Amino acid sequence: MTPREIVMEQIHHKETNPVPFTLGFEGDVAIRLDQYYGGTEWRKKLTPYMVHVAALYTMARTHVDDAHEIDPYGVIWRTDRRPWYLEKAPLEKASLDGYKFPTAESFFNSDLREQSRKICDNNKDKFLIGGLGWGLFEISWSLRGFENILMDSVISPDFYEEMLDNLMNLYLKFVDYTADLPIDAIMFGDDWGDQRGIILGPELWRKFLKPRWAKIYDAVHAKGKLVISHCCGSMVDVMPDVIEMGLDVLESVQPEARGMNPYELKKKWGDKITLWGCLGTQSTIPYGTPDEIKREIHRLCKEVGRGGGFILSPAKPLQPETPTENAVAVVEAFTNQD
Repeated sequence: MTPREIVMEQIHHKETNPVPFTLGFEGDVAIRLDQYYGGTEWRKKLTPYMVHVAALYTMARTHVDDAHEIDPYGVIWRTDRRPWYLEKAPLEKASLDGYKFPTAESFFNSDLREQSRKICDNNKDKFLIGGLGWGLFEISWSLRGFENILMDSVISPDFYEEMLDNLMNLYLKFVDYTADLPIDAIMFGDDWGDQRGIILGPELWRKFLKPRWAKIYDAVHAKGKLVISHCCGSMVDVMPDVIEMGLDVLESVQPEARGMNPYELKKKWGDKITLWGCLGTQSTIPYGTPDEIKREIHRLCKEVGRGGGFILSPAKPLQPETPTENAVAVVEAFTNQD
């Protein structure tokens, strides 16, 4: 089977051998692996099951100075530190008076879309994903500031709903524009959770975010594409909801977060949704021994991969603090699953 067919089999809950995987690196990890292997030949073992493209940049930023950038919503970001962070939100009050949302057309990029179309044409044997970057919750808190938007959800709910409706309408147009590409899925990112649970709380999430994301997911499915969503942290309290909404693939699946043990998730919901991730980058990868890492990867493939519905990946790209021998163990276990 082609890489695309293998991924499709998993999403349709059919077992495959091998289990498809993705593996990313941050900092100097890949360079240290080049040094360990004595060159770059090892990289050829990393089968590119998935290829990511984009028809537009949802968070394109303009240079302000050596330390700051501004995004299309008027948010100023501090970018000279790791991690970069919100410096100034454009809405000082819980009101949209005097504020003008950017138009969807201002994000459209015909050159990028055509470049992405060519990439798709050259990778028809891969599973093709159109990315749409940050999501409704993340953009909403960037417009008001993180603490402010949490208070707004309780004190000024009408304002928050109006803001989210504006963002949802933008994203519905983004979906139309992106779905013109010959892709298999559209992928969103919206970090609803932290290590403890849903940041807004499940009830407010259901009030504000669920109905709007459900409309966006429906729009993707109406275009004949699958829906993938990235979410950090704990999703356990709303797993039945995202399944009801029609989410096809949940990406990240951080096992260190409350209730996100991948083996338990598989038992409860593994026949209804595909889990992409599941290997701990806060625990197993930096702190385990190479043998422990290999055993965990083998167990994930065997148990979470049983009956399909699994794409193997670290919950995050391998971080700079990953010991070289542990990074080697990940590469070897991913590429030698037998």
